[in-house]
Amino acid sequence: MRAVTTAQPLDVQPTPLALLLLGREADPRSERGVECPGDLPSPSDPDLVERARVAKEKLGDKVFILGHHYQRDEVIQFADVTGDSFKLARDAAGRPDAEYIVFCGVHFMAESADILTGDDQKVVLPDLAAGCSMADMATAEQVAECWDVLTEAGVADQVVPVSYMNSSADIKAFTGRHGGTICTSSNAKRALEWAFEQREPSAGKVLFLPDQHLGRNTAVREMGMSLEDCVLYNPHKPNGGLTAEELRDAKMILWRGHCSVHGRFSVESIDDVRKRIPGVNVLVHPECKHEVVAAADYVGSTEYIIKALEAAPAGSKWAVGTELNLVQRLANRFAAEDKEIVFLDRTVCFCSTMNRIDLPHLVWTLESLAEGNTVNRIQVDAETEKFAKAALERMLALP
Repeated sequence: MRAVTTAQPLDVQPTPLALLLLGREADPRSERGVECPGDLPSPSDPDLVERARVAKEKLGDKVFILGHHYQRDEVIQFADVTGDSFKLARDAAGRPDAEYIVFCGVHFMAESADILTGDDQKVVLPDLAAGCSMADMATAEQVAECWDVLTEAGVADQVVPVSYMNSSADIKAFTGRHGGTICTSSNAKRALEWAFEQREPSAGKVLFLPDQHLGRNTAVREMGMSLEDCVLYNPHKPNGGLTAEELRDAKMILWRGHCSVHGRFSVESIDDVRKRIPGVNVLVHPECKHEVVAAADYVGSTEYIIKALEAAPAGSKWAVGTELNLVQRLANRFAAEDKEIVFLDRTVCFCSTMNRIDLPHLVWTLESLAEGNTVNRIQVDAETEKFAKAALERMLALP
């Protein structure tokens, strides 16, 4: 028998991967998407509910918890306000007395909250690995290279960048530096109208970042442009895969990015649900593909989806193409009104990074703050904040 020896303790430092898995480091270069395990995760240990309640009560007015619509119910129950990313960032800015802003969402949302809140306030993300696959699809280096391509093609002075709220602080800062604005899925049309007003009508162009589908759907469905007016810039190809002539002829230069959740929905999904549920209304988010949006009955932002279902008559049937947590919450909320609400896709699929904000992470965050330890603080550097804020303020000034 081999003798067993006792090794000396090792001074082991956690690797970046280990920290990432623990949610205490972030990898801004990664592209994260969705997972489809077959069902939503089960609720956390009930004891954690009491621990979260106690910690939040101890913090009192010092903490303000924001909950994005796509969060799990077990997290949403502790949110002081719920909403989409921009509404929550504005809500944070409206609470200057809160020392801690705990953002239950993803990284770019917490960055926006830090930009719009006071320097003395601390924005905290319970899990630093809660990223966004769409935001990860456009890096500062790639976008700078794109601008060089536009310059070499002789069109940069005709281009106004418009960036979706679902983008990193670096991309928002790029937008601000080049005289552009930010948009949400609710005001994308107005933002594009403003951008085209900044240039000669016959020559103006928009570089739309990073979601190609929202840009295309808004331009074609709401502004009367054609699909031929839109070109797709692929950052992984030389010159974005486009010729100088294509760039000169285009009105909309769309970045090759998308939402991994909304990109799953297909025309086949719509055909299938209409066969299964006669009389169903199909309601989808404008981050879906153009052909899906064209086949749907109603299209709108997260807030639009919620309001549409609130106003829907009793007995109506709805198939909703957006994140599963929200769809299930709405189905439960309106069940008593005899509204049938189902997920558009047969496959159960949720945003895996949004779901990283779970009750264990929230409890750890609140208990740490209650003990005086600030964890997972999100801070945007002053230079980036300056230009990102300029772009956000242009959006706020839109009528």
